[in-house]
Amino acid sequence: MLRTSFSQLARRAYSKSAESLTIGLIPGDGIGKEVIPAGKLVLENLSSKHGLKFNFVNLQAGWQTFLDTGKALPDETIQILKNDCDGALFGAVQSPTNKVEGYSSPIVALRKQLGLYANVRPVKSVEGTNDKPVDMVIVRENTEDLYIKSERSYIDEKTGTRVAEAIKRISETATRNIANIALEIALQRYKVNGKATLTVTHKSNVLSQSDGLFREVCREVYESNKEKFGVVNYNEQIVDSMVYRMFREPQCFDVVVAPNLYGDILSDGAAALVGSLGVVPSANVGSSFVVGEPCHGSAPDIAGKGISNPIATIRSTALLLEFMGHPEAAQEIHKAVEANLREQAIKTPDLGGKSTTQQVIDDVLSKM
Repeated sequence: MLRTSFSQLARRAYSKSAESLTIGLIPGDGIGKEVIPAGKLVLENLSSKHGLKFNFVNLQAGWQTFLDTGKALPDETIQILKNDCDGALFGAVQSPTNKVEGYSSPIVALRKQLGLYANVRPVKSVEGTNDKPVDMVIVRENTEDLYIKSERSYIDEKTGTRVAEAIKRISETATRNIANIALEIALQRYKVNGKATLTVTHKSNVLSQSDGLFREVCREVYESNKEKFGVVNYNEQIVDSMVYRMFREPQCFDVVVAPNLYGDILSDGAAALVGSLGVVPSANVGSSFVVGEPCHGSAPDIAGKGISNPIATIRSTALLLEFMGHPEAAQEIHKAVEANLREQAIKTPDLGGKSTTQQVIDDVLSKM
């Protein structure tokens, strides 16, 4: 089970004793359609337990939705999420590598429109497996950096050759938001583990203004709140050496905070330390909404074969519940997943097994 109680950071408070929660389900593309049902089944298994009841709304987004409707993220999906849902699960999106007129990533747009400024990605090995000992949380800024998608192409007048440029945006406001939630997570880990370290990842030795601002503001947030966060050790690490050390000495890292691009790369890389992207969850967190999202992509090479790993989605469902303020229900899911991974009897091909998606789902459900 994850050793951070994210529920203490929950951004929503519910007044009903027996809560009826509406969850938006957005499968997206590829294996998203195969793994999001796992999240629904797990929540249905929890219904009537912990005083919770779940309702579900099926919503559209993704590349296929763009091909069908001309919009990768329909307005209706956003409106239903804002007006009718208490949280959501997002599967995966298959984005083209070449520019397609009118298309942009729906998950990036979703994060922006719902104000989901933090992408929280716990990466934890399971005791009793062959994975390196890892227990870190990568907190990725979710709204800016190169992901603002401000690009241009032109012909250089002097050389007559093509040039492409992209703007990297780092703002004080977004950095303060991500630094605060990262420190809050570190503080909760301190309360559970008796120690905690925040590592600020940057490349300010080259990008002195943009990454320099990120580094500067993170330190300001820590220093100005020493009375609250002083128990958290504060470190900084240049991103390239961070990657090296993360693979060589993963046990040295606890909570890592990074700009959008570095956080994306670091968290995907860290997944290799625990066997597969198929087991790594995430939560997109804002001030009033949370979206659980497995870290893997749409995996078109295995889509439709029934062998995709549902663990990342199941864990993302637990994170969703934690951030919505339901830690007991979340821990029931975490314990069942860890039991499955520890036994190593029923596992999908990405972990070296021969089990199907449904067999893994059934095994986790049987352990709840």
